[in-house]
Amino acid sequence: MKYLCLVYHEEKIIDALPASEYNALVGETIAYRDELRQSGHYITSDALEFIQAATTIRVRDGKVSITDGPFAETKEQLGGFYLIEARDLNDAIRVASKMPPARRGSIEVRPIREHAPR
Repeated sequence: MKYLCLVYHEEKIIDALPASEYNALVGETIAYRDELRQSGHYITSDALEFIQAATTIRVRDGKVSITDGPFAETKEQLGGFYLIEARDLNDAIRVASKMPPARRGSIEVRPIREHAPR
């Protein structure tokens, strides 16, 4: 099964890290990505720009509304993602719990819904 692991963190905390801590976190994250590749769990991953670069689009009654910023204001922001392959939810949780960003924020694990014809 495929699982999307959404990485949430407080941008102001990440932004305030000393360069050495930030670089260490990035290094650990890259090393863990390589570990996921070797274990067969890895599909893809990437970081997102900070929320200042976000644009939210809504379409209601055919009208497009565009808002600068994220969908909702929250303490933690979506900072990146991993798309992984796992045997089951327990395996996905085990993999996500070792992701370095989990120590600074949280990881939301969600199964990918397979759409079957009705």
